[in-house]
Amino acid sequence: MTQASGPRQKSILLVDDEKDLTQMLRLLLEMRGYQVEVAYTAQQAFKKISHDIDLILLDIVLPDLNGFEVCRKLKEEKITRHIPIIMLSAHCLSGDRVEGLSLGADDFISKPCEHEELVARMEAVIRRTQQSELLQAASVEALTQLKKIRDEGLIIPHFQPIYHFPSMKILGVETLTRLDGSMPLLQPATLFQLALRHGFYLDLELSVWKQALTQLSKRIDSQKIFLNCTPYFIEYANISSIHKLLFEHDVRPEQVILEITEHSAIRNFREFFRRLEKYRGEGFKFALDDVGGGYASLESIMETRPEYIKIDRPLIQDLGQDPFRKSILKFLIAFCQENHIISIAEGVETAKDFHILCELGIDAGQGRYFTPPMSDPTLFLPR
Repeated sequence: MTQASGPRQKSILLVDDEKDLTQMLRLLLEMRGYQVEVAYTAQQAFKKISHDIDLILLDIVLPDLNGFEVCRKLKEEKITRHIPIIMLSAHCLSGDRVEGLSLGADDFISKPCEHEELVARMEAVIRRTQQSELLQAASVEALTQLKKIRDEGLIIPHFQPIYHFPSMKILGVETLTRLDGSMPLLQPATLFQLALRHGFYLDLELSVWKQALTQLSKRIDSQKIFLNCTPYFIEYANISSIHKLLFEHDVRPEQVILEITEHSAIRNFREFFRRLEKYRGEGFKFALDDVGGGYASLESIMETRPEYIKIDRPLIQDLGQDPFRKSILKFLIAFCQENHIISIAEGVETAKDFHILCELGIDAGQGRYFTPPMSDPTLFLPR
């Protein structure tokens, strides 16, 4: 019966011309389970470097080429730049540390050093390198998925009506993002975060809008279209591109409510408010999503001055059993009434919560109690 092989030994290349010290360090590292190759010159080091090397311990002083030059050459080469390097020196000079680190070395250790400290710092450098490689691989996978979603049209817009209370007329329709069933593990929020990180976000958001408007534009009369976007979109999107998209679908800016979601925080409120006013000048109005949770703090309400406030689902549920939650909700509703803001309850799930919301005087609501998100808006917007 063949035994399963254990984990691969970490491979270390030790480059130092002090033979006695090098041999002693080699034995100590081998006793710790490392596989150690030794080079006494820069030329020997270049010949022994392979893709399997996990770490290079590199002395500054070598007979043929100094360690700084070796480090520079290794970091310039595509096949070796990923290998972490710890530089060794008998002289603890600040200038040497700065030069080594600026050339791409991962750490700098003075000789002689405590062996426990050396091993700990070696492990830390190897661990950081492995984590960096995993993150890079994850980024490549994320970009591949984003490209597939964009190219194959795997985003399927869903729609949920927002009802005016107590008349139950449809005040507006929120567009929601859902992914094709072939990508069950990727959530829409994660999708937009990845797109934001990799520079796809603006195109992705406009693509979702385009699909949604294609289905909604011929069915909307006096109702509003709630289109989700992030603060980043408000700050960086091209307004003329938005106008062009709306014009192509015969939708006026006055019909659109830009719903600011929590995928990214508002970093510069003053600049953000300036952009909001520019949009308002074009006819758009704004809703602030997830009030009571996420990024929608009292500060963001104060700075954005939205025309609509959407109250987060956790504040809406089980109102009959939680007087404290009900008290917070009463405050928010009173605030909206005093400032002529339309208040909307999100995630209404039960008849009891609906009746309490009506008693409290909230303006509108949405949730599965009324209508769940649907891919076909004709089910609640017949024409």
